Amino acid sequence: MKNHRLELLGRLQRQYHRNHPWRLDRGGLYIPHSYANMTPESRSYWDDVGFILNGRRIIVWWQHPRHVYANAIEDRAWQEAGDGPQDNWLTEGGTKNYRKVGKSRKKLVSYTSRQPSPEQRQHYDLLRDIEKRLSADGIDFDVASSWKWERLTWAMGVSLVAPLDVRNEGELAAVANLARHLILGETTLDAEFPGYRYGRTDWLLEQEKKASTL
Repeated sequence: MKNHRLELLGRLQRQYHRNHPWRLDRGGLYIPHSYANMTPESRSYWDDVGFILNGRRIIVWWQHPRHVYANAIEDRAWQEAGDGPQDNWLTEGGTKNYRKVGKSRKKLVSYTSRQPSPEQRQHYDLLRDIEKRLSADGIDFDVASSWKWERLTWAMGVSLVAPLDVRNEGELAAVANLARHLILGETTLDAEFPGYRYGRTDWLLEQEKKASTL
């Protein structure tokens, strides 16, 4: 039985690609970021890459497991710090900035946010201290390779967590190739990275190496 919603999304994806074509490199990849500041020793955390498969865009949102682990540390720090004073200093109490238009009129052009309250700054300091401690000690948290995809009106989105490093366009192409093979059912993450887990030991080892290069 046909799924009319999925058929509609497929048509919308192909139509969007026809009307808004990607600027692809010679390898057929959409590469949105520059690697001018990356070195062979650089650590990578996340990146995006796109390609065309069966007339539809595929956009891959890749994360290294270390990025997922770092986000888990940040989440744990927020939980441990608890609720702050809820000082909405970014959106409330700011200064309106006007630009003169003509001789007697003025136009609102921007806002200048006020400084956070002393209580809010104290909460931020506490949060930073907790995150620094958790980063130094590590947390009990493991990250396995994973992937999932979702249908969007303009593309097929692939969320991919895999222990690859992306420091240049060649390594980004490896991410795109892995995603393509996964979509086509030509490989699995268990086959590519059997038994892989990123945890406290990996995190602390990388933190030690990072500190030795400072």
